[in-house]
Amino acid sequence: MSASPVQPDPSVIGGVPKAPFALMPKLARLFHDRAIRFEALAQGSHLAPYLKFLARITRIQGDLASALPPLEPVPADRVERARANAMPPIDRLAMGPDCLEVLQQFLEKAEALEKPAAAAEALAQVRTADEEVLTWMIGNVMADHLPVESLAHHLYVSAAMQIQATRLAAGLDGSRLVPIRVGVCPACGGKPVASMVIGFHGAEGARYASCSCCATMWNEVRVKCLACGSTKGIGYRAVETGDEEATVKAEVCDTCNSWMKILYQNKNPSLDVVADDVASLGLDLLMKDTEYKRAGFDPFLMGY
Repeated sequence: MSASPVQPDPSVIGGVPKAPFALMPKLARLFHDRAIRFEALAQGSHLAPYLKFLARITRIQGDLASALPPLEPVPADRVERARANAMPPIDRLAMGPDCLEVLQQFLEKAEALEKPAAAAEALAQVRTADEEVLTWMIGNVMADHLPVESLAHHLYVSAAMQIQATRLAAGLDGSRLVPIRVGVCPACGGKPVASMVIGFHGAEGARYASCSCCATMWNEVRVKCLACGSTKGIGYRAVETGDEEATVKAEVCDTCNSWMKILYQNKNPSLDVVADDVASLGLDLLMKDTEYKRAGFDPFLMGY
C-alpha cells in the first residue's frame, strides 16, 4: 500500500511557522504585568520616583479595565469595511460616549495616589476642568499631539484613553486586521511606542511594533524603519557601546534621520515595551546629541 503524499503546511517556510500579523492586548494581564515591571525597574534606578508613580498609574488602569462593564464590540461590518479599505476599524476620534466617564473614574482613583507636588497640581486642574476642556484634551491625546505647556495634565488623560482603546482592541479578531501603512497601528491608527523582537511560541524572533494607544502589536520586517519604511541605511546604537547583548537599542534610519527603540524580549522575557521605554531614558539622552529625531511616541516620556 502506498503512503499518502505529505502536504506541506503553507504557513511554514523553512520549518519556521509564519508569525501572526496582529497580536491583540490581553486585558487580564497587560496592565498588571506592566505595573510589576515598572516596580522592578524602579529598584536602584535614578528614575525610581517616576517609575513608581507610573506603576501606580498602571495599576489603576488595570483595576478599571477589569471592573468596567464590557464594551460593545466594533461592529463586524465596520471591521470588514476597514479591512477592504486598509483602514483601522477603531475610530480614534469617536471611541464611544463613555470616554468622559472612564476619564472621570480614572481621575477619581488617581486622587489617592502618592505623587509629586507638580503631578498633584496637574491632577487637581484636570479634575476641575469642564467638559469642553476635557474633550479638547482627549482630542489632543487621540491626535498624538500633547501641548508642551500641559504635558503633566495630558499624562492622566492619556492613561485613561489607553484603558478605553485597549478595551476596544481586545475585542477585535487580530486575523481580520490588515496592514495600513508604515508606523500605523492596524487596529486604531495610533503611533508605535517602539518595536520588540519577541520570544512567544509560534513567533520566536519575529518583530512587532506596539501601539502607544491600544497596545495592539503588529508584525513588521525585522530590519526596517518604522517612520519611513526604508530597509536601507538602518543601524543600531545602545548605551552600552559595542555591546551586542543590549536588550534595548536605538534603530536609526539614515533615509529619514529618525530613530525608534527596539527591545529584545527574546533575550529578556520580562521586558515591557512601555515600562522599559521609560526606564531606558538614558538611550533617549544619548540620541539627543545626534542628528536623529525620535519617531516612537510615548505619552509617559513626553517632555524628556
